[in-house]
Amino acid sequence: MSFALSTRDALDDILADARRDSVEFPYLLANHVPMVLVALSRLGASDARVAEYLANYRRVKGLVPIPPRVAPIERARWTEALGDRSREADYRDFFVAEVRRLGVNDAIAAYLPTLLPGIGASALHGLMRLAYGVLRMDPDEVGTALGYWATTYLRMPEATGAAPITDDPAAVLAQSAAIEGMHHLEPETDLLWHTIRAAGAEPGFAPVVDMLAIKSDCLKRLAATSLVVFATAMDFTSLHAVTGTHWVRLVTPHLPEDERPRLIRYYWQIIASLVPKIGFPTIPDAETIEAWRNLDAPEWPEIEAKAIQSDDEHDISLTFSAREEQKIYGDRLYRVVAARRVGLIA
Repeated sequence: MSFALSTRDALDDILADARRDSVEFPYLLANHVPMVLVALSRLGASDARVAEYLANYRRVKGLVPIPPRVAPIERARWTEALGDRSREADYRDFFVAEVRRLGVNDAIAAYLPTLLPGIGASALHGLMRLAYGVLRMDPDEVGTALGYWATTYLRMPEATGAAPITDDPAAVLAQSAAIEGMHHLEPETDLLWHTIRAAGAEPGFAPVVDMLAIKSDCLKRLAATSLVVFATAMDFTSLHAVTGTHWVRLVTPHLPEDERPRLIRYYWQIIASLVPKIGFPTIPDAETIEAWRNLDAPEWPEIEAKAIQSDDEHDISLTFSAREEQKIYGDRLYRVVAARRVGLIA
């Protein structure tokens, strides 16, 4: 049996070691390891397993050092290099210093509103790192995450204030799927963020960002839609809708109230941009979903143990997010999809 890390200090030391690596590795792939180490710890992995995971991930993925510094980021001109991956060290230095100067919440309030339209950065993994940073209220991880988001900032069509057309997140996905150009995207590579970028360049996609009415139950509805889409497709891309909605939930309370709808709006634009990668999913009928919900599935301790043993970062990330989302929303389908993802049920 594995036990949780005995002290916060142990995980702090391992995360400090992990911050020696760049936020991406060749070719432009997201380095998940700092976040997965936290998820492993929260799932109950031992100190030794967490340290072993970092060593294995570093070796297998071929993680690379942070690029050399170019020039300091100036506070008055901090947006001028957004999206420039060569400035990773500069942005990391800047935001770690800003978080130390302002504190976690005030730094997020000061800078994240400007970064929100670029939330697709590194296929949402800047958001992921920020979510795990605020989960532990870790100033160095929060600063690193803001730097990650800035240096990989992905420009997409911005909200215009046009009247929304629906409060149903699934209807926005259907609207995106109905855009003719979305069926003919030609992304540069198979990377998720290249598909996101290609969708953003499709003229017909531009109105999507304004389509969703953000009401008080919107995050709950996003979570339900994401879960069903993943249960339908069980693929790598739709997995990020479940985990991503968890990350949004973690980050939202740290934003000023008037900025929280913008976080949700720009996040769901990114999920809508990925409908071609998910295979233009159709939401099943309620009877089918209920049948899935009631499938036999192991209890969480068995699922957690299997995830801890896995070397697949997405097994660990999905299991942790699904467990945490079930605590909030109570949907047993989270346990079913997690068991299926780690291979405990077909």
